[in-house]
Amino acid sequence: MGWTQKRTTRNGGIRYRACYRDLRGQIQTAGTFSSKRNADKAWQKAETRLAEGRLGDPRRGRQTFHRYVTKEWLPHHVMEITTREGYTYQLGKHIMPWFGPMRMNEIMASHVREWVSDLQAKGVSPATIQKVRFILSAIFTAALNDVTYLHPCRGVKTPTVPKKPLKIITPEQFDAIYTTIPDATLRLLVETDIETGLRWGELTELRVSDLDLITRVLTISRTVVQVDPNSTRSAGGSWSRNIPRIKNSDASSSAHTSSPRSQPALRTPACAPAT
Repeated sequence: MGWTQKRTTRNGGIRYRACYRDLRGQIQTAGTFSSKRNADKAWQKAETRLAEGRLGDPRRGRQTFHRYVTKEWLPHHVMEITTREGYTYQLGKHIMPWFGPMRMNEIMASHVREWVSDLQAKGVSPATIQKVRFILSAIFTAALNDVTYLHPCRGVKTPTVPKKPLKIITPEQFDAIYTTIPDATLRLLVETDIETGLRWGELTELRVSDLDLITRVLTISRTVVQVDPNSTRSAGGSWSRNIPRIKNSDASSSAHTSSPRSQPALRTPACAPAT
């Protein structure tokens, strides 16, 4: 239980500090006030917020969807920077306007079905509806047995997304493109990409040390991504995966690996990564 601490200021005035203990037992303050009544209200409010974070507390489910997503789920859910950017956009455009003011434990499957129907009526594409339903489901999967004991997305279907035929260029089309590339470095970029299927952010981050000419194994350990400049999180990432047996790693690759330093192997000013 919290308490109010009376203190005297340097000029002889009386102030009241609202105190409480957090989940680790450490003393915290909810502010200093001119009246004991306001200080009491402050520590009581702080303890209420603290209780909402305890497993099994029914008050957890009474928080709004907007509060749970913006204060708990979105800041702490592990995801790539581009995924976070996309989720934030879809939440603001399609999810928050409908579910934001609702309490977590009051959202039912019927509400989700009604929401899906509303998106259809507004002309939202089936692919987008499927995507935002996935985001909503991920939120309630994280909240299940912690904030709510219901998963309202279970059993809710979305419109069928028509499959688009995969278009793959023919060898003739590739040759037509390849022969028009005037620069040897750019041709090497295209050769590497067609043989490995790398993403552009992975391709532009290659280094000389990533290619083993003896085993012909190319190790992908870096990438860059393009994000909104207003984003508060840093872009980029790091992991490792191997692409074995690069076919054309002899003459063309050797010409670009003469320097022993770990410098970009394939980058030119025209190929600089997006920022």
